[in-house]
Amino acid sequence: MIRKIMAITILTITFTACKKEAKTEGLSHEEVDISAKFNEMLDSYYEEGLQLNPVQATFTGDNRFNDQFPNPLAEETVNKLKGYYTKYKEELSQFDDTSLSGSEKMTKAILKWECDMNLAAFNFKSDYFPIDQMWSINLVMGQLASGASAQPFKTVEDYHNWLKRLEGYLGWMASAKAKMQEGMKEGYVLPKSLIVKVLPQLEALTVTNLDEHLFYTPAKNFPENFSEEDKKRLTEVYTNMVLEKIVPAYASLYEFMNSEYLAAGRESSGIANIPNGENYYNHQIKLYTTTDMTADEIHKLGLSEVARISSEMEKVKEQVGFKGDLKSFFDHVRNKKELMPFTEPQQVIDNFNAIHDLMKPQIEKLFDLKPKTPFEVRRTEAFREKSASAEYNPGSLDGTRPGVFYTPIPEVKKYNTYSDESLFLHEAIPGHHYQISLTQESEELPKFRKTLWYSGYGEGWALYSESLGKELGLYTDPYQYFGMLGAEMHRAIRLVVDTGLHSKGWTREQAIQYSLDNEAESEAGITSEIERYMANPGQALSYKIGQLKIRELRSKAERELGDTFDIRQFHNQVLETGCVPLALLENKINDWIAKSK
Repeated sequence: MIRKIMAITILTITFTACKKEAKTEGLSHEEVDISAKFNEMLDSYYEEGLQLNPVQATFTGDNRFNDQFPNPLAEETVNKLKGYYTKYKEELSQFDDTSLSGSEKMTKAILKWECDMNLAAFNFKSDYFPIDQMWSINLVMGQLASGASAQPFKTVEDYHNWLKRLEGYLGWMASAKAKMQEGMKEGYVLPKSLIVKVLPQLEALTVTNLDEHLFYTPAKNFPENFSEEDKKRLTEVYTNMVLEKIVPAYASLYEFMNSEYLAAGRESSGIANIPNGENYYNHQIKLYTTTDMTADEIHKLGLSEVARISSEMEKVKEQVGFKGDLKSFFDHVRNKKELMPFTEPQQVIDNFNAIHDLMKPQIEKLFDLKPKTPFEVRRTEAFREKSASAEYNPGSLDGTRPGVFYTPIPEVKKYNTYSDESLFLHEAIPGHHYQISLTQESEELPKFRKTLWYSGYGEGWALYSESLGKELGLYTDPYQYFGMLGAEMHRAIRLVVDTGLHSKGWTREQAIQYSLDNEAESEAGITSEIERYMANPGQALSYKIGQLKIRELRSKAERELGDTFDIRQFHNQVLETGCVPLALLENKINDWIAKSK
């Protein structure tokens, strides 16, 4: 899973002069002029986008706006965003497809998709849900506050930039409370079960012991080259910032959500129970799958996949000699002591690094391109660990900040390793780290295509990567192979429970029970997952829909190309486009197959 930074999608688009020259060779003067204007429009879109979403800019490694935090809940910001997407949709329409190159046509199609989807999102009042336990900006700001994420704390200016950014963030916190109060009046309120998960996250940041406060962390880790005078002054400033601004803001939000907001919380679980909820869910399906599939089609597909994977699980159960039924085998796997061998969190991290070492000799057989961006496995930060899933945070565009696979370890002695190999393949290599880093490092793609994220493609690739385990020398232990089947089952179940929750009236408890009946995840883990789907309808659908499309395209290429099929070239074709809507990926692979015959 990729961490969602803000509810604003920004396309980063820029070209170097040499690339522009290379792309215009062999073109007429008129074509060169049109191409230059097209690229100039893309450059403007990129620059304006960074100013509208400076936190995203920080995560890409662009530090020009590190002191800024425009409030996405403020009417002024919303109007700027509407104007931004409307303006570029109109400018885009002025470029006729017949005057553009093949690459430019794809860029145009993607940019139109972005403008259309973002403008459509304004029809729904999702700003009435500014905070949840999983996806909201307060969690991202907590990561940045730790000093170990994308926000730099290397110079005195860096320390001042963060203080300025926090002023904007404090404004957002006040707006978030106001938006939730408005939402209460109009029927837009989180389910109670989600509110109670947010409360400890907020309460953890109301502590007044500075040594325990996350936002004081940078003041405990000054660079060695700071003068004593700077250290003293910044210590005082950060002390005042935490005690006089951050703590009161979190305390106010906590008290509100723990009292009147919790009392008003919904008993229902699905998004259909809010005003216009059905239409909002249809929008979310399209956003995350990049398809026109309906909730009913996806639900039926999920049931079919659950049945197929269950039959594969039966084979593993027989292989290890377990005599009970499949549901009993799930309990056996959940509670098998040999699969919970660790006593220290570092052992979990070490195990993932050992998986990486094991597969390294085989990676060349499937991939002839490997990223230069460094990679690390880290434990999820304590303040959000209990409600977090494993996730990947991309490295910076210039490769100086590593890609990071975060894994939560809330209770190390209960940490079950049976799915660790598939999890590493998904979040790390060759999953998110390969897909994102190779895209960012590409010398052929403009930055537009380097930083774009479509969940159907990106999560689809990561789930497809899990199926490569045997080809990479993994899954020799039947329990690890069962872990892969379990992970795939988990994503198939998502098709059933996400649509069940949000379009078929399922309760949280029904969704939890369906998952317990069909997979080996712990009840605590399943509960956290179901609540994740409740917080962000539709996102969970993207994994399986994308994986099935990539699998379908690989099978077609293998069938039609026969002995000339090269798996490394197929992977290159899929990865070199960067994230694209699935229909555009399918068109590209079909063209490649036709040309390769």
